[in-house]
Amino acid sequence: MKDIIKVLMLDDHPLILEGYKNIILEMDNEGRQIVFEISDSIESAFNKIGTSVNSSNFFDIIFLDINLPEYPEEKIYSGEDLALFIRKVSPHSKIIFLTMHNENFRLYNIVKNINPEGLLIKSDVASKDLMDAFNDVLAGRISYSDTVLKFMRNEITNEFTLDQYDREIIFQLSKGVQTKKLPEVIPLSLAAIEKRKRQLKDIFGIEKEGDLVLINKARQLGVFVE
Repeated sequence: MKDIIKVLMLDDHPLILEGYKNIILEMDNEGRQIVFEISDSIESAFNKIGTSVNSSNFFDIIFLDINLPEYPEEKIYSGEDLALFIRKVSPHSKIIFLTMHNENFRLYNIVKNINPEGLLIKSDVASKDLMDAFNDVLAGRISYSDTVLKFMRNEITNEFTLDQYDREIIFQLSKGVQTKKLPEVIPLSLAAIEKRKRQLKDIFGIEKEGDLVLINKARQLGVFVE
């Protein structure tokens, strides 16, 4: 283990971040030097991660929420999208999601697409749980909270998953972008986008036509949150 542990914490509620930071610092019994950087937006975290990569001074652990203000300039619309970026540019960084969302569909997609080292539901987590997760992930172990473990036991055979393009299609539709205009902002052909929309409706069990139905169902399942 390195003498200095670099941690990035991202949440759009700064007071929550300070609380998490103080819990880890106060409960650390190993005398480690833990250096925190805090971001309250995807854009801020994106820039900090880029700086760390350029200097080869990578973050050891990155805490993320799911529902965060988007960064459309880099086509990052959620904590999930940022996690995929982290996996690409900083693969040695360990990712811990800390979120209020406990929808099965959303959790399944996070596990399937990102396979984070930690996935904690905020309502499950007391101070000791947060510290245990921090230590477990640093030691190379996986740390999932009780809600996630229960879901995984019950839903392990499900095979539905959305990728980044699916989520971006839903996001752009929710902003009022017409389907025929989507190829201007998403690097897919119109035919590929229409095929994905049909597949999304099949996955969600939607029979009615219309983008509003698709968007509302995505919100209901926790796949898309504004």
